[in-house]
Amino acid sequence: MSYQVAIDGPAGAGKSTIARQVAKNKGFIYVDTGAMYRAMALHMIRSNVDTKDAEAIAKASETADISIQYVDGEQIVLLNGENVNGLIRTPQVSAMASVSSANPQVRARLLHLQQKLADENDVIMDGRDIGTCVLPHADVKVYLTASARVRAQRRYKELVAKGESCDLDQIEAEIKERDHRDMTREHAPLKQAEDAQLLDSSDMTIEQVVDAICNLIHKD
Repeated sequence: MSYQVAIDGPAGAGKSTIARQVAKNKGFIYVDTGAMYRAMALHMIRSNVDTKDAEAIAKASETADISIQYVDGEQIVLLNGENVNGLIRTPQVSAMASVSSANPQVRARLLHLQQKLADENDVIMDGRDIGTCVLPHADVKVYLTASARVRAQRRYKELVAKGESCDLDQIEAEIKERDHRDMTREHAPLKQAEDAQLLDSSDMTIEQVVDAICNLIHKD
């Protein structure tokens, strides 16, 4: 039996950073859903699909087999058996991903592939609807959050470290707007699953959050 950990929460809560570290500590596969969407976009480009042809995008998605493996500690994204790590971070792929990810059939196909991956491996997955939609029967569910101000401060520090000029209040306002959008969207809105553990990381270090989630995982 595989073991599944689902981490949901708003933007800027540190879900991916935490999930990667927990996966490393526990020897699980971190399912990078964003990378899977990018691999799907690469498949669309290779299939010469017109971005305006929703039907063609839907049909092309049926022939994409996307999975994730770890080789020597490195996450490998596989598209029809090929390692595409070095091919999915280009502007062209990003542009296609923004279009193809909105297609209902593409989302359904990737949902199937994500669930298949989780059925066959011990996984940890993060997002907005993992515990409610993608892995509704996960062994551990966590709703990871932090105050909008704290999340804004974290983002502000990241941007300043990169040498970018930014405004803390504006970042906070954008985060609140994103929260509202995610929580009120029609398809799979962001919400805490009824059986999820609430974890507010506002006053916690990354290490403390990782330890708290690791302590919830009891795998035989």
